[in-house]
Amino acid sequence: MRERTRALAVASTVLLLSVLVWFNYSALLPQIVDAWSLSGVQAGALFAAFQAGYVVAIVPAGLAADRFSTRRVVAIGATGTGLASLAFAAVAGGFWTGVGLRFLAGACMAGVYVPGMRFLSEWYPESVRGKALGVYTGAFSLSTGLSFLLSSSIAAAVNWRIGIGATSVGAVVAGPLMLAFARDHPDAAVGDLRFDRSFLSNRAYRYAVGVYAGHTWEVFGVRNWMPAFLVVTPAVAGASNSQVLAGLLTGAMMSLGGVGNLLGGWASDSVGRIPTVLVVLGATACISAVIGGLGGMLSLPALTALLLVYGALLTADSSPTSTAVTEVVADEHVGVALSVQTLVGFSATVVSPVVFGAALDAAGYAWAFPTLALGAVFGLASLGLLSRRLRRASPGPDDPAVAGE
Repeated sequence: MRERTRALAVASTVLLLSVLVWFNYSALLPQIVDAWSLSGVQAGALFAAFQAGYVVAIVPAGLAADRFSTRRVVAIGATGTGLASLAFAAVAGGFWTGVGLRFLAGACMAGVYVPGMRFLSEWYPESVRGKALGVYTGAFSLSTGLSFLLSSSIAAAVNWRIGIGATSVGAVVAGPLMLAFARDHPDAAVGDLRFDRSFLSNRAYRYAVGVYAGHTWEVFGVRNWMPAFLVVTPAVAGASNSQVLAGLLTGAMMSLGGVGNLLGGWASDSVGRIPTVLVVLGATACISAVIGGLGGMLSLPALTALLLVYGALLTADSSPTSTAVTEVVADEHVGVALSVQTLVGFSATVVSPVVFGAALDAAGYAWAFPTLALGAVFGLASLGLLSRRLRRASPGPDDPAVAGE
């Protein structure tokens, strides 16, 4: 096995095992809401606590990945994520303890996802980096789906605490796996722990961050609230075990995001980052705007088909956007640039589930889902600015993938 292929396989496996923790709460949200008598805002805030921990820790994690062994940063973050989630399953007794432990798990997760992208950007040149990051982010989406499938199935057989605990063990062992089977690139660029703000003056970078923020606003709102939405749709509510069916549908939907990431990465290497993201964000904006009102009118086969298309599209713009970021900043700043991108993008995900919950409490799902479409619209506006900036920069013939023109 070529060494860079092994690096991709190991990093993707570690990410897959770790992300099971990210969404096991969302998979079991209806059960936890019932057990703790949570309002819509509280349920959204519990998910947002993970995002908040992630946001607080992401820049320090990126700086550490630029300065120290990225492999070790990822290993520490993965194991910490798993331990915090196991504690949530074992001792969380209500909203406040749940918030604290989910915050801690999110802070540790900051050492996994973005440092892993930095790790792979060293191993893969720009000509094939989109495909590599497509595989990596595809592992994220696949793990999202598996989290819903495994958590809901285990919880149905035992209880929600066992569902959370069982999907946390993988992250604990992911750290030793990273240390044992991967190594840092021998020519990895090394930065320092000083925060160099020079890359922030790059307009193309700032616009790419805006695209990512719009994407995350939409996709994380969907990931958190979809099981709860499906449980009350007539096509699912009439089933003998509606919560299990909702978990299975959400799991299948989110797993298809892995295919979406692969296709998005391939398309962005072939036709450009800009056209790929334009098509994907435009399509998801349309679906998010109508699914809350339309879902109750669809039969189970029609609803399933729509969810599968939605799931594949929701993540297809992730790898093209992140790949563009790695291409418009200097190599020694890639880790911290991806971290600031994630800081901004995931700050939106702290707010998005709560805004959705507030709209749900006030007016129901028909008005809650359009709040997610607003994120996609913002991403499209940022994409237009990015495209114009790249045209003005007039990249040479060796850089067609970024320009997408």
